[in-house]
Amino acid sequence: MPATIRDLAKHCGLSVSAVSKALNGYSDISDATRAAVQRAARELDYHPNAHARALKSGRSYNLGVLFSDDSQSGLTHPFFSVVLEHFKKEAEKSGYDITFIGHRMGEGRFTFLDHCRYREVDGVCVACIHFEDEEVQRLAQSDLPLVSIDHAFENRLCVCSDNTEGMRQLVQYVYRQGHRKIAYIHGPSSTVSNVRLAAFYHTMEQLQAPVPDRYIGQCGYTNPQNAYEATKHMLDQADAPTCILLCDDFSVTGAMRAAQKAGLRVPEDLSIAGFDGIDQMQNFYPRLTTIRQDAAALGIESARRLIALIEQPDQVQMGLCTIPCTLIPGQTVAAPARK
Repeated sequence: MPATIRDLAKHCGLSVSAVSKALNGYSDISDATRAAVQRAARELDYHPNAHARALKSGRSYNLGVLFSDDSQSGLTHPFFSVVLEHFKKEAEKSGYDITFIGHRMGEGRFTFLDHCRYREVDGVCVACIHFEDEEVQRLAQSDLPLVSIDHAFENRLCVCSDNTEGMRQLVQYVYRQGHRKIAYIHGPSSTVSNVRLAAFYHTMEQLQAPVPDRYIGQCGYTNPQNAYEATKHMLDQADAPTCILLCDDFSVTGAMRAAQKAGLRVPEDLSIAGFDGIDQMQNFYPRLTTIRQDAAALGIESARRLIALIEQPDQVQMGLCTIPCTLIPGQTVAAPARK
């Protein structure tokens, strides 16, 4: 039989209450006692009983994660896989498990909120989904503690990259390289897409660089084929741009293919930049110029904020929590060969 907390207390010569406090980090237990209890727990292979802890605390110590992107990439998503991995690790440090929220459980069908209730999650993180969906809105309007990533629900807490500053840095960088004909292929309408597009226009206006309508395109996130078509359309027009910014790093591969088909070299004839800073994209040649979003920090901060909402709800301020971005100069942007 697995060791119980009573076995652990007997082994240490302490009360059950003292052992419980030592395991849970109470300040009225000395460091020496805490270390002795933790050492004994390892020797006896003691693990806390999750059911007993839930009964005592009134919590399940289970966090829901709602994640579903258009490409159905799941945990292979080039950006959000990193976010969710660090969310999971940070949650586990505080003793929380993770449950992915969906519509199905066996043959039954749940709403997202019903699935959260069924799994008795203490809170939920909402990331990379159609945020305007009626079921997602219902979840956001419930009394369940909730943190979203990249979308600001009313009276909720949102963790996101500083997209405004990131776009400003990128536009200013390519401008300093001598580019004036700068195009932007943005993602589908969303909080992130709209913020970045507004920042692009605002920065170009500050630099007194005009943006013709033909220099604005759209493609799906992580969709190289969409990016290829949008880039090809721009390059086929008269007075084509000398630099094209893409909505994400993965879509850059489509833009590169369009440039190659048009007989253009990157960066000699056409400069291209992305937005994400995905590690694997930095292994290509020429190395991609991009804005690095701190995916690890996004995941860690989302977990911390959600757990704080659960454990100390009166001490957490709702609103926006922004994570700084970093410019990666790379090799895909150079001075334009033509003005």
